[in-house]
Parts: sequence; C-alpha cells; structure tokens
Amino acid sequence: MKSAPDWFMFFIVFWAVVMIGAMSIGGFFMFRKFLKVLPQRDGKSKLDWQNYWVERSRSMWTDDSKHFLDELVSPVPTAFRDIAKHSIAAKIGQVAIDNGATEVTRNHCIEGYIRATPKRDYRSLVSFLERKGIDYDPFRHLLNK
Repeated sequence: MKSAPDWFMFFIVFWAVVMIGAMSIGGFFMFRKFLKVLPQRDGKSKLDWQNYWVERSRSMWTDDSKHFLDELVSPVPTAFRDIAKHSIAAKIGQVAIDNGATEVTRNHCIEGYIRATPKRDYRSLVSFLERKGIDYDPFRHLLNK
C-alpha cells in the first residue's frame, strides 16, 4: 500500500487548524452577542435598553446630529458599523434625555460617543477626535475614569 505524500498531510493539518481557528473566533463573537441578550437584574437585556433609548430619543435627532453620528462611527469597520452606530446612538439618546434636552446636539453626541466607547479604545478615540478637529475638552474628565 502506498501512503499519502507528506505535503498532503501537512495541507490537511493546516486546514484543520485554520477551520478550528475560524470557528473559535466566530464562537467568541456569538458568545458576546449571547451575553448582551441575557436579562440583567432589572429584567431587560443590554439590547433591550439600547432599543429603548433609541426609540425614546428618535424624535430628538436633527439632520446635523445624524450626520455628526455618521462622522463619529466612520472609523468603525463597515461590517460592524451598524451595530456600533446603534449602541452609540442609544448612549447619545440617553445622555440627551438625562440632560432634559429637547433635541440632540453635537455636545450630546461627543459625550455619548465617549461614554459608549470601551476604555481600551480611548487612545484611538482621542486620536480620531483630534484628527477631525472636534473639541472634546468639556468631556476630557470622562476619559480619566
């Protein structure tokens, strides 16, 4: 009997490793999404709260604030941009409503953007804001928490 050549066996092992890696990465992101759907102590999940704040603030958004939100989420990769836009819009809406505003302003957008961004991404957030010439000085204290 003739066995398979060595290069073919390495090829099979290589693709097995690639497939296991791809499934692990996909599983990680699916698990993160699953955790967002689990109810918290108040009975609502993170996604329920995001939907609540987006719907509650929907009438407060002006064309300027919508365009500004689009500008803020522009560095996010296209595949994740809609999800990031929804979660950032929810935080912006919550900030605007908590401040008793009648419409969403650029300052609400900047504050909500900073609050919605994970701490590990603050360096890229600051460099993006500085590159775009967006004044975030009134909210600098939020970056030091």
